Amino acid sequence: MLTPSDEVYRAVRSLRVVRAFTDEPIDKAVLEQILDAGRWTGSSKNVQGWILVVVDDPEGRDRVALAGQFTQPVLDSPATVCLVKTDQGNDFDIGRLAQNLMLAAAARGIGSCPVTLHDGARARTVLDLPDGHECRYAVALGHPDRAAEEAAREERRARGVAGRKAPAEVIRRGSV
Repeated sequence: MLTPSDEVYRAVRSLRVVRAFTDEPIDKAVLEQILDAGRWTGSSKNVQGWILVVVDDPEGRDRVALAGQFTQPVLDSPATVCLVKTDQGNDFDIGRLAQNLMLAAAARGIGSCPVTLHDGARARTVLDLPDGHECRYAVALGHPDRAAEEAAREERRARGVAGRKAPAEVIRRGSV
């Protein structure tokens, strides 16, 4: 039986994307905890149609970054996890996997940024994926550069690109 948890609710409500990271490496035990939390992500029919590829060397991150258009967080991160969808996987479950990795990272004091790899063919080549596997998404991980993050948030607020839409704008009952 599930019990109510304000702590989990607050964690979901407070999760923020981090695009600027410090140079501090991620402790190996912490990274393993984040990956293990991802491994426990639920999936349709419990297929677990994914493979997590950790890219934590600068040259590897450079190559992965070439597969996307907005990949500066990959370049700046100490580790990026590429979410490889197997031939039994689906995009919905990959999204669930990404969110769980991000929540687990936040719970361990690690920032995260989801990244789209727009060039699927290049991602397949860079990651040497077998037939039937693809990688369209990755999650960059690292210790947040808090000063850079606050400056970026302030700049977005000044442009009016901040916050969440009001519930009435995004929630409907019964039909759109």
